[in-house]
Amino acid sequence: MKVITDSITKTELKVMAEGLFGNMVKAVVDIEKKLLAVDAELHSDLEALLLEDGSNQKNLWGVNIYPELQGADFVEFDSMINMRPSQNNRSRGVENQGIQKQILEIVAERVKI
Repeated sequence: MKVITDSITKTELKVMAEGLFGNMVKAVVDIEKKLLAVDAELHSDLEALLLEDGSNQKNLWGVNIYPELQGADFVEFDSMINMRPSQNNRSRGVENQGIQKQILEIVAERVKI
């Protein structure tokens, strides 16, 4: 597991993907601190890592990153940690378009070609 405070390359993500799932890397984004945690079998492990580092749970959102894909297919909003009825998010996705936009901006800032 790794917290990305600066940047990571698509090549590095591809290597991580091959090590676990083949074509995908699980990631958790802290939309307040603009951090990205990657490379775990479960989103909840990455969530725990960020919580131990001082993140607030309401700001953590799970996504899947597909390093070989581009555009809308690069990031998938799908994680059990996203199910939060208290925040009006009742699915594994991220229902709030504003939060989706923040996540995509952070991923774009942290992941370099």
